[in-house]
Amino acid sequence: MWNNKKVALKCLHINSHNLIDEFLNEVSAYSAYSNQDFSSNILKLYGISQKDTENYVIVLEYAEGGNFNDYLYRNYKKFNWLNRLQILIDIIRGLKEIHQKRMVHRDFHIGNILFKYIKYNDTYISDMGLCGEVGNIDETKIYGVMPYVAPEVLKGKNYTQAADIYSFAMIMYFIATGRQPFADHAHDNLLALNICNGIRPEIDKSKAPKCYIDLMKSCWNSNPKNRPDATKIEELICLFRYSYMLDASEFKLNMKVKKEQQHYEIEKQFKEADEYRKANPLLIKTTHPQAIYTSRLLNPFTGDLPEDDKGVGDDSLVKCDDNMYNNSVEITDFS
Repeated sequence: MWNNKKVALKCLHINSHNLIDEFLNEVSAYSAYSNQDFSSNILKLYGISQKDTENYVIVLEYAEGGNFNDYLYRNYKKFNWLNRLQILIDIIRGLKEIHQKRMVHRDFHIGNILFKYIKYNDTYISDMGLCGEVGNIDETKIYGVMPYVAPEVLKGKNYTQAADIYSFAMIMYFIATGRQPFADHAHDNLLALNICNGIRPEIDKSKAPKCYIDLMKSCWNSNPKNRPDATKIEELICLFRYSYMLDASEFKLNMKVKKEQQHYEIEKQFKEADEYRKANPLLIKTTHPQAIYTSRLLNPFTGDLPEDDKGVGDDSLVKCDDNMYNNSVEITDFS
């Protein structure tokens, strides 16, 4: 307990100057979002302490719902598309908060998405230890969960906000399928090469609405310049949710525009996806023994990656066509 609040304690075993820097960076990143007047989708920092062992402790807001993996398998039967969209709105708003401060998360995956309550969908972004200011990041260490790391980052390019958007696409994939990206592959040199060559996780089109899949694919576009920013993504996901849940009068009241045929088409797509969900329970599939979903140093797998995207990958995988969905997701003007 901390001031009569249930809290989480993160203990840091600091034994080098590098770890001290990481600790200070994490405290600084959390602090930037903990003193705001408005409700934040970033986990709150309450304070820091030091144990008798001289190890430091970060005192954080407690998330009793656990991480996204825990939440999904506990709630999948009621994990309808309205719930999914609301969770995505919370996540992208948290990421937008980070980006508005000209920062990047750099370790963005479902293990760092936490739920404040067991029974409700309040969602928070956590683990800000690698969070940094754009243009002021040590690019020599590539760290994270391989399927969530953007191809340009794997190739040693600068980490930009667009790389976080790529990671968000993989979170969208998990939400749509209930399965981690590339769960049936070893997370090794070959997968890193395949990602750099444009390979993306496959998705059954029956599992998710076309408009959702189009947005997801635009977020994992091989060219970071072609990925939408957090503000545009938030706008689209809100449009999806309101199109699905609101009748014509409520839609006009909330969106300030008339509910047109395109919005009814979005509603139809999400209704069909929910019907598919009800008829097809989540199947627990085997995960490859070398598929690793905890953050780690990835440099050992990236040393031989080609800079021109023309390596030799796995011919059994299907390469995505970025041009198919560069312009397929339209941003609606609500002004």
